[in-house]
Amino acid sequence: MKQQNLFLFGFILIKFVLQYLLIDSGYDLHRDEFLHLDHAHHLAWGYISVPPVTSWFSYLIYLLGYTEFWVKFFPTLLGALTITLVWKTIESFEGNLFACSLAAIALICSALARLNLLFQPNSFDILAWTFIFYTLIKHIQTGKNSWLYWMGIGFGFGFLNKYTVVFLGISLVLGLLISSERKRLKNPHFYGGIGLALLIALPNIIWQYLNNFPVLWHMRMLNKYQLVNVDRIDFLTEQPLFFIGSIYILIAALVSFFTYAPFKKYRFLFFTLVATLTIFTFLRAKAYYGISLYPIFFAFGSLYLTHLLKDGRKRYLRPVAILTPIIIFGLIIPLVFPIRPPEKLKEVYKRHPDLQLTRWEDGVDHDIPQDFADMLGWKELAAKVDLAYAKAPADEYTVIICDNYGLAGAINFYTKTKGLEAITMNADYVNWIDLSKEIRNVILVREASDEVSDREISLFEKSEEIGTITDPNAREFGTIIHLLLGAKTDINSILAEEIKEKRAELKE
Repeated sequence: MKQQNLFLFGFILIKFVLQYLLIDSGYDLHRDEFLHLDHAHHLAWGYISVPPVTSWFSYLIYLLGYTEFWVKFFPTLLGALTITLVWKTIESFEGNLFACSLAAIALICSALARLNLLFQPNSFDILAWTFIFYTLIKHIQTGKNSWLYWMGIGFGFGFLNKYTVVFLGISLVLGLLISSERKRLKNPHFYGGIGLALLIALPNIIWQYLNNFPVLWHMRMLNKYQLVNVDRIDFLTEQPLFFIGSIYILIAALVSFFTYAPFKKYRFLFFTLVATLTIFTFLRAKAYYGISLYPIFFAFGSLYLTHLLKDGRKRYLRPVAILTPIIIFGLIIPLVFPIRPPEKLKEVYKRHPDLQLTRWEDGVDHDIPQDFADMLGWKELAAKVDLAYAKAPADEYTVIICDNYGLAGAINFYTKTKGLEAITMNADYVNWIDLSKEIRNVILVREASDEVSDREISLFEKSEEIGTITDPNAREFGTIIHLLLGAKTDINSILAEEIKEKRAELKE
């Protein structure tokens, strides 16, 4: 095995070990992870919230035992593959071990570590964008048209993972048009690659059409409740922070496209970066959407720095370049990763209020970051729902109705009761509710602000509050678990009407 391949394997091993060490054992899975995991039980070509690729990984996790270990494994694997693509890009330019190592360390010690903690579409999105850039670079290097079809495969599966890859496609065309590589757009195989991408994406496009394009409803909800609080200036100013310890490598990459002769033909990457950031800024995208752009630039930045530091005393700056990302990453770990229990983290954030690390999507500052609060209280919830379920007659059908997908998904993942399945009128769950059995008992799981009404209680013979989520650091603190036994009326009909109304809302 080549020396560089041995080092690559070593960096991948470090990546895996680090990802498991960056989260304290006291945290549960994240709210969004539960929704994606439940997709494994309802495989389809599309969902209200996301395209289907994440559900395929969910199904693999289900086959492998459905444990937290495997939930963390796949985003880490995708992060490792991203590093591998950047490494291979450097090798394609005959870059040495220093250049490869510098890029690998920079990516390991970056915001990718935070995204790779969670089982969400983001990790595959970063890999897909990096793969698309890689294939286009290989096409320019070799002149082989086959790479354009690999590019199409990247776009196709990127689309099946996250629709934002469309903005990359638009920006990439603009970048090529502005640069000297516009001739690539005259190549019929370029459009053959696009055709292949459309063919791969077609099942999801058909699904969207048959389901009245729920993606449009989802985008409206994002704009109404989340993106409305996103400041355009903040989007741009947060971009350098994702790679704060290695920003000099990114700067070197951008400079190299205009000053280093071997890289001038790749100047379209600079214009693609600018175009994509412009689109995201206009659309008020969340800051982390831009992270997918950057990994490939670490290949060029590392190669250029290797060139600049190749002679004389400048060579002694190489250890500085290697150590800087590691040192800065080590300093910020306590601030941006859940490596300590919440009470310990709150002390850290109180000392650094100006960093605004605890501002949630509602625009309000809280005690801990929203992502961390979204990883607390779920096991407690599932245990209390199991307790409520055990009190219901075993020979009667009991349904668990939750206020949101996080509550329903967490119960489904952490429950110890065989056959128990929670539902909600939220997100994709509205299409999964089974009303074929007569509902006799209901367990209501309500957010603290949404109390169980007297009318709901009156529909049943018995009522009992089982408990609440008691972790004060959990986003769902105060959520109520309420047991209703012995339905006096047709609960199925009531739910059917609510489902009808919700589905009609999705079609608007």
